[in-house]
Amino acid sequence: MMGLLERFLDYLETIRDASPYTVKNYGNDIGQFLTYCEEEGIDSIDQVDRRLLRQYLAELDDVGYVKASIARRVSELRSFGDFLVREGVLDSNVFRMVNAPRVPKQLPEYLTVPEVEVLLAAPDTSEPLGMRNRAIIEVLYGAGLRVGELAGLNVEDVDLDFGQVRVVGKGRKERIGLLGRPAVQAVRAYLRGGRPALLGRHPSEALWLNHRGGRLTVRGVSYLLDQAAKKAGLQTHVSPHVLRHSFATHLLDGGADLRVVQELLGHASLSTTQVYTHVSRSHAREVYLRAHPRAQQKNTSKRSGD
Repeated sequence: MMGLLERFLDYLETIRDASPYTVKNYGNDIGQFLTYCEEEGIDSIDQVDRRLLRQYLAELDDVGYVKASIARRVSELRSFGDFLVREGVLDSNVFRMVNAPRVPKQLPEYLTVPEVEVLLAAPDTSEPLGMRNRAIIEVLYGAGLRVGELAGLNVEDVDLDFGQVRVVGKGRKERIGLLGRPAVQAVRAYLRGGRPALLGRHPSEALWLNHRGGRLTVRGVSYLLDQAAKKAGLQTHVSPHVLRHSFATHLLDGGADLRVVQELLGHASLSTTQVYTHVSRSHAREVYLRAHPRAQQKNTSKRSGD
């Protein structure tokens, strides 16, 4: 059965152009299920039935897997089953015979505008790494990029005269990310003073360099953000995705059209972007309750004669 998994992972990588992170997760999670099958005496994928699947999901719940993690595994197994049906291995997708646990929707975490300002002020821009870090934070927040999109940028992808970057997103789809004046200024300062100092003996096309002159990794971006947040005294964990959420939320708070935000984020579906409208509405309610004179009237005793 592991051979079928290898075929599926190869399909994800070569045909679906899935990221290495996605392929690894699918391999680990589906591999865990196939190992469970072998332990239960199942040696052929067509022996898997609804009873076995429900038993497996119950065991995951018993050992403490959260609902979101179990739901993800069900989704991955369904994709695996769809592949096996297309390949003629199965007549029908048995993995669609079980329901995934309902996962309560969580609103995305985001920073307030003052928190973003404090974060941006954290890097020491008198030295090369500080110039780079300031520029990275400006671009993540200013353009709403995914961390993989940011890490994959090359120097030639940046057009500072027009204030834009060419981004290769999910599924190798290209889009244009827009940069405001602060981001343009920060990237320009980094290209003039920070990047040349970080560049090693060998030339590199990468925009963001580490201290050895190589391309900065996704993990490196996450680490520098974590350090900047600690230096800024922020209590919230600041990940690259938190800045992406902040970008979208602040745009909607400022009156941006939802479809414009969808395009800037690179979402294929408008429904993916709509989660930010809930955040924006909750923010609007907080402002209303705090600011409007008749939003929270306190009960006062009536005057005599009223």
